[in-house]
Order: sequence, then structure tokens, then C-alpha cells
Amino acid sequence: MNIAHTIQEVRAQVKVWQQAGLSIGFVPTMGFLHEGHAALIRQARDHNDKVVVSVFVNPTQFGPTEDLAAYPRDLERDTALCREQGVDLIFHPSAEEMYCRPKAYVDITELSQTLCGQTRPIHFKGVCTVVTKLFNIVTPDRAYFGEKDAQQLAIIRKMVNDLNIPVAICGVPIVREADGLAKSSRNTYLSAAERQAATVLYRAIESARHVLEQAAGKVDCAEVLAVMKRILDSEVRAKIDYVSAVDADTMQPVDSFDKPVLIAMAVYIGKTRLIDNFTYRPAQKG
Repeated sequence: MNIAHTIQEVRAQVKVWQQAGLSIGFVPTMGFLHEGHAALIRQARDHNDKVVVSVFVNPTQFGPTEDLAAYPRDLERDTALCREQGVDLIFHPSAEEMYCRPKAYVDITELSQTLCGQTRPIHFKGVCTVVTKLFNIVTPDRAYFGEKDAQQLAIIRKMVNDLNIPVAICGVPIVREADGLAKSSRNTYLSAAERQAATVLYRAIESARHVLEQAAGKVDCAEVLAVMKRILDSEVRAKIDYVSAVDADTMQPVDSFDKPVLIAMAVYIGKTRLIDNFTYRPAQKG
């Protein structure tokens, strides 16, 4: 396994693989890898001849008051996980390698104004820009993203479709701890008491699923969201950023469950902002 720090190195290696007729799977990450990332890598490994993982904490998706400087980094640990999972190439560029001045941006406005986009207005412009750049550098056949970041996944799918980028986008289910907490690099910020409190997110999801199953989806979104908010409000360390129901494709608010609906939330546990979600898909008629 090699580690490349420059765009030129990546392009040179990818050219060799492509000339040999090999398929390339790509997993873009911000590092501090965990089992959720490993699941993405395993799918890429299963579906492709070669696997590239980028490890880059992207500054353009962090707002001025967000945790760019404090975001966890550990390239040695990331390298060990990638080697264990059979990765062929890690791309670990500097910000100077990735961005020139002035910068050009990619922005998918329609899908980025709800959910996380409401409180993180520059976030998805930064995500779309860096992912477009990475796709142009790596030129993979397939790219793998976690369903925990459901809005990001929907935005990237639209971006690829609208801009005719020849990459297949593959969503991978959320990987959870034994108590249901979605695996995330930001979980490392939690104290022991906060880590226990964070299980309230999954309890809210399970309560919402129960209501939907009991009603076979014939219930208003507002009623399901109210159930989740009551569960979240019962935890003194939790502060709700949002709990919302949106169309799973357009990310626009909906009132009923007559189509696939994404139920998504962002919740502060102490100072740490965690996200989680699930999608309800009504039974097919006939």
C-alpha cells in the first residue's frame, strides 16, 4: 500500500491501473477512521480491483466557529486500518495541494438548504467542491459514502447526475455501536457521561420506527417527530438542533409517509453535534 501526497502521484498510479483495465473504488474520508469507514472500504474492495482512500480534513466545509482545528487526526492509525482492509492507495494531500487562490466552488443549492444546511450554510458547498475535485483527481468507477450522512449522499448523487460525472455513487448502511449509537469520528469528543447520554438518539429512532410500524405509515410526520422530540428532551445533556421529515430524494419537508421519507436529526450532546437518521419506505402497492 502506498501513500500519495500530491495530485500528480495519484494520477500517475491511477493511469497505470486504468491502462491495465482495472476498476477503481474510491472512499473519500476526513480521516480518524473507524468501523464505519471500514465498512465502506470493504464494499469498495468487494466491487473493484483497486481501492483508493483519501484522508483529508477539508477546510472549506467548516464554518468560522466550527471544529476544524480540533477535528481528530491520526494518520498512523488510519494507515493501519487501510492496510488491514486491503486498500491500495491512500491520498493524503495538504490544503495547499488541494486548493489554489482564488477558489472555484460547486454548490447544489436546492438540496442543501434544509436539515444541516440550515445551521451550516457553507458546509455542503465545501463538500461538493472537494468531492468534485477528488473525483477529477482519482477518476474512480465507483465511490462509497455512508448513509449516516444522508443529506450529503443525496446531494452528491444529484451533483454527479447534474454535472454528468461518470462515477457510480454507492450508499453503505449506518454502522452502529452495540447500544445503537452511530459510529462517528466526533464520538471521541464525548465524555463518559456524554457517551451514555448520546444513546438517546437511537432510542428516539427506535420509538419513531415503532410508531410507524404500528400505524403502517398511516400517521402524520408531525406526530412521529413529536415522539422523537419527547425522547430527546428527556435527556438533560441533549439539545436539539433539528428533528425533521423530508423527501428522501429532494430533501424538502413532507407531511405524510406516502413516499420514501428521511427522518433526520442533529443533536448536541454537551458541545458535540451528532447526526443520525433512518428512512421509512411505504409498502409497495399491489
